[in-house]
Amino acid sequence: MPHMIDFTAWSSLLLGMAALFAGIGALRKPGIWRVMIEEVERSPALQFVCGLLELLIGTLVYMVNPWLPAGDLVGCAMKALGGFMMIEALAILGFCDIYTQFWLRSLSHMHRGWASFTVAFGLALTVAGSLRFH
Repeated sequence: MPHMIDFTAWSSLLLGMAALFAGIGALRKPGIWRVMIEEVERSPALQFVCGLLELLIGTLVYMVNPWLPAGDLVGCAMKALGGFMMIEALAILGFCDIYTQFWLRSLSHMHRGWASFTVAFGLALTVAGSLRFH
């Protein structure tokens, strides 16, 4: 009997854990995200690699999650997240100078807030993904 893989559970769990631990790292080392964004802003190669990697991951998340609003809200949320990731990736690839300035201004005032939001968002995705496993 073939074993079905719950792509929504796995994508939610893995992206959730990545966000959770990225947020924890940002809380442990205030200013680290600002440094990373400054590095990306200075390097066209990093801009391309980051944009392409996010486009790839966003596309995979978008393609493997169903849009069934009546029965699978986590799948819908993951599909929407994948779509947002693709849009952000295209912004990075085409308008990195403008896009990074937005984040640099935002992070200078609200670093702890963004990091805390990322921890909460990551925890929510991790729990949502974990609950889907039987």
